[in-house]
Amino acid sequence: MTASHTRPAHTARQDWATGLAAFAAVMLFLAGLLTLFRGIMAIAEDDVFVTTPNYVFQFDLTGWGWIHLALGALAMVVSAGLLKTATWARVTGVAIASLVIIANFLSLPYYPVWSVVMITISGFIIWALCVMKRGGNLYDLSGERQPR
Repeated sequence: MTASHTRPAHTARQDWATGLAAFAAVMLFLAGLLTLFRGIMAIAEDDVFVTTPNYVFQFDLTGWGWIHLALGALAMVVSAGLLKTATWARVTGVAIASLVIIANFLSLPYYPVWSVVMITISGFIIWALCVMKRGGNLYDLSGERQPR
């Protein structure tokens, strides 16, 4: 007698979860990369940014550069964990995206359009990570479907 292994039925919900995992990972990587570049730019040439007089949250732009640099690097590392659908990466991804939103809100007067773009991207990342079911990625590195 032979045992037959049946694969679970392929559902649209599984595709949706897989797509959200990939979307969140790629978007967090891109947001991290852009935040990293913004940090490098603020550290190297802080005169690129326009300073606003009498701004309530006035900070040294070099300090902001280091904050953005650290957030960007951390976001890029966490995005690798999201590709493996690790729970720690989802929780950390939401936290990092939230910090990116706060950092960009506080630096709105220095680079307003870019800050709004990064806030929007981070909002989509948080949304994707919060609605994604656990184990959203159903593929291994070889590309074959894995049983649940």
